[in-house]
Amino acid sequence: MSRSWSIRRRTLLAGASLALLATAYAQAPKQELRIGFQKGASLLVLQKAQGSIEKKLAPLGFGVKWVEFPAGPQLLEGLNVGSVDIGFVGEAPPIFAQAAGARFYYIGHDPAAPQAEAVVVPKDSAIKSVADLKGRKVALNKGSNVHYLLVKILEKNGLKFSDITPVYLPPADARAAFESRNVDAWVIWDPFTAAAEKQIGARVLADATGVASNHQFYLGERNFVEKNPQVIRAVFEDSVERGRWLKANLRQAADQIAPLQGLPVDVVELSLRRYQFDVRPLSDAVVAEQQRIADTFHQLKLIPKAVSVKEATWKAGV
Repeated sequence: MSRSWSIRRRTLLAGASLALLATAYAQAPKQELRIGFQKGASLLVLQKAQGSIEKKLAPLGFGVKWVEFPAGPQLLEGLNVGSVDIGFVGEAPPIFAQAAGARFYYIGHDPAAPQAEAVVVPKDSAIKSVADLKGRKVALNKGSNVHYLLVKILEKNGLKFSDITPVYLPPADARAAFESRNVDAWVIWDPFTAAAEKQIGARVLADATGVASNHQFYLGERNFVEKNPQVIRAVFEDSVERGRWLKANLRQAADQIAPLQGLPVDVVELSLRRYQFDVRPLSDAVVAEQQRIADTFHQLKLIPKAVSVKEATWKAGV
């Protein structure tokens, strides 16, 4: 091989490498969407497993970073301090966060799922009704959706919150306390409810039917939402598509979600049957219902000031 050909060859190879690098750079995400999620948020877990949001956002120049939290209150704290851009939580965490001054928007919600949260007791417990909880220790995640459920279900059965002893624990610690009989009952949401039923024979004392809607909300950090409405809409488009696929393919979805949730497939499938997975903008009725929850917490002095849910609702919608 001649010296001139060798030089030309090295030049061509170098040029090709530079071209490949330039192409890769052009295709690389320029920005990042940080999604706060909980293992119990089955649709987001499915989207994470399938990489569907990444595919939706790639044409917009956005990559995705997934940030896991044990429950809604901790996720809202992450949203408030700027470690995530959007998240998915139950009814109560946004109210506590808004009362604490967090800047976020409600950007959408899933339909009511009252069967997906419940008060459970050990299978051989002497507790036969909600009224029997008087004087008992009840585990719950403070500031979560089940906090409101417990308040309202006690009220419905002639009890006040002060009639029970709340034991504030995140789900994993609450499960341990429940199994070891350090608490008498546990107020919890799916898939943890389904896991307790299937794995340790927990008995559902009452679910939220007729007491609380148990809406799930999508939230976004205000500045991010205002600057990137196209990203929010792309995420929701994907959530609608994946939600419909999930409901039409429950067993297959459970197979994909179970390893990430660390739960048996039959537990995940039971949990999936209790949710609707159909994201939509907040209606006036849903805003009003969320406001009633906020007002209840304020009346009970669980939050330091009144909040306006409407003021925190994204006007542009999805």
